Amino acid sequence: MASTETAPSLADILDARERLIGIARETPVYGSGTLSRATGRKVSLKAENLQRTGAFKVRGAVNRIATLSAERRAAGVVAASAGNHGQAVAWAARQAGIPARIYVPQDAPMAKVEACRTYGAELTMEGAGFEEALSAAMAYVEETGATFVHPFEDPTVIAGQGTIGLELADQVPNAETVVIPVGGGGLASGIALALRANRPNLRIVGVQAGLSGFTIADGVFVKRPGELTMSILDDVLDDMVDVDDESISEAIVLLLERTKLVVEGAGAVGVAALLAEKVGGSGPVAIVLSGGNIDPTLLITIMRHGLTLGGRYLVIRTRIPDRPGELVRLLTLIAEARGNVVSVEHHREGMELPIAETEVELTLITRDQEHCTVLLDKMRSWGYTVERLK
Repeated sequence: MASTETAPSLADILDARERLIGIARETPVYGSGTLSRATGRKVSLKAENLQRTGAFKVRGAVNRIATLSAERRAAGVVAASAGNHGQAVAWAARQAGIPARIYVPQDAPMAKVEACRTYGAELTMEGAGFEEALSAAMAYVEETGATFVHPFEDPTVIAGQGTIGLELADQVPNAETVVIPVGGGGLASGIALALRANRPNLRIVGVQAGLSGFTIADGVFVKRPGELTMSILDDVLDDMVDVDDESISEAIVLLLERTKLVVEGAGAVGVAALLAEKVGGSGPVAIVLSGGNIDPTLLITIMRHGLTLGGRYLVIRTRIPDRPGELVRLLTLIAEARGNVVSVEHHREGMELPIAETEVELTLITRDQEHCTVLLDKMRSWGYTVERLK
């Protein structure tokens, strides 16, 4: 069934920009020397993670609410969201002085859930994913007559997101390629429409998270783009690629460590695609970092995983004689090899060990993979049998 909505025009996007003046930020673009050196092309990052509420979504939400009549405002607004859209609608509704009710999946990141509450919205956790939250929200709309603010399948919302494209056209005039995250498709549709009107020869690439199910990029975790957005993207995108969680986590770690930008999974998919050589082209490229609202517990997990892959953490298992002084001797040797021990676990019970030995599991902070290899070789030269666990 085709969508009954039509794509917003450039005039709609320009009108949205006027409505957003003084409300949404014109987010900065940063050049990244690290990414430029790694890829052999000039890389610019559009930092929508620094937008109000921590993501681009506030642009579309504010634009949609600004177009409501006084009667519709009095009835309030409703949204269904994995997090960022809900925050944006809650914030925009508070700014407009109208009530908002937000439906989120039961496993939505708590950082995003608590932000919705902080912005004053009523919040209901419903279902395992976005589709279930959406169904509950639509039932509430039928019951109350409130206005549903769709996260992407709405021309006014798309026009709001399109204001990013107007900014990019001015901020990165020499870019040959722009890379945009794609979940429901509202962000990519709006940006691409604006860019096509201003830079018709620009190459535009959409990036999705791997389509096999759950992903750490929860902000783009929808089963498919909308009917309207898909019809737009079919016309305006040059390519659509996907990346897996491993690539996304590496991109998050790199952005945090080297650019000092905190970016959630959905916001990092463009960088992940570039590093995985999926973007194509060879000239200057601009990447939209769509949001920074990553759950702190997930960020900790990703950072540990990323540091381990980079050889910054080393977990090993070895055996030592079960007598006084042997552990101190081992730790002293490791320290001399510039390994920093952060945890030690003894294993005696339940292990098939000689009666005079104990097993020791060590977590070390190391410099890189080469340092890990050197340290493991030294331990073996000292007579220890070593198993690398991570």
